[in-house]
Amino acid sequence: MRQHILITGGTGFIGQLLCHQLQSEGRTLTVVSRRDDAEVQRLCGRVQVIHALSQVPQLPAVDAVINLAGEGIAEKRWTQNRKQQLWDSRVAFTDELVNQLRRRHALPDVLISGSAVGYYGDQGERDVTEKTTPNDEFTHQLCTAWEASANQLVNETRVCLSRTGLVVGRDGGFLQQMLPLFKLGLGGRLGNGKQYMPWIHRYDMVQGLIHLLDSPQLSGAFNLTAPEPVSNAEFSQALGQALGRPARLPAPAPALKLMLGEMSRLLLTGQKARPERLLESGFQFQYPRIDQALAEAVE
Repeated sequence: MRQHILITGGTGFIGQLLCHQLQSEGRTLTVVSRRDDAEVQRLCGRVQVIHALSQVPQLPAVDAVINLAGEGIAEKRWTQNRKQQLWDSRVAFTDELVNQLRRRHALPDVLISGSAVGYYGDQGERDVTEKTTPNDEFTHQLCTAWEASANQLVNETRVCLSRTGLVVGRDGGFLQQMLPLFKLGLGGRLGNGKQYMPWIHRYDMVQGLIHLLDSPQLSGAFNLTAPEPVSNAEFSQALGQALGRPARLPAPAPALKLMLGEMSRLLLTGQKARPERLLESGFQFQYPRIDQALAEAVE
């Protein structure tokens, strides 16, 4: 029998590639999206589309759920209203997803639900694994509540949490916001550049999710980040080299704080995150080094 997978966030940067990869492996997909069917199928392939979580109980047998929904955390300044939108698109959405899954005659075999390395808060230059004690700040509070929503099912089915870093890939993601300046030779480090940027190539991100999907012995939280983390200065230098452009114009921390407010912490702090549990489970990265990842992403 073909595996039927329910996906939220399927039209996003990660979700699109995930949908195409899963379909190439012969799996049947249903995508939850507010977009019209034709647009979803243009982005995701020949998938079934539903437009509301209230339709989940009526779906045929669902073997697995991959929950990638959530508004972009760096798209707008963190006003109180914006924080509530981020919370609702992650925590409230996942709560409702769990509620609708419980209305079905049987739960899926596994729920893989999104999270982020922001769970750990600012960790300076310390190595960060899934065992690291977090620093309590907004991103930690948001990710903790997000994970708790998914973990409501932890005693009823297998639950995996993907604590994701910055996803590097072509034609989308955070890199597309950086490329115009760097192509003009106007890029550079942010602040002092010592903060770590936990990253992962989009291909490895998708393969990591499929690895969790297909490994019934795995559960709990996993850092989905590359095994060789880099500082912001190292990332900026590597991006400049990939483009054949200098990367010598820093963005001063005070200016970023003035422009972005609290959200500037996303750029000026970080986590030296390592995928300890993923590596222990036998996962192999196609793009373990930032120079390899950027070479593919900007070619």
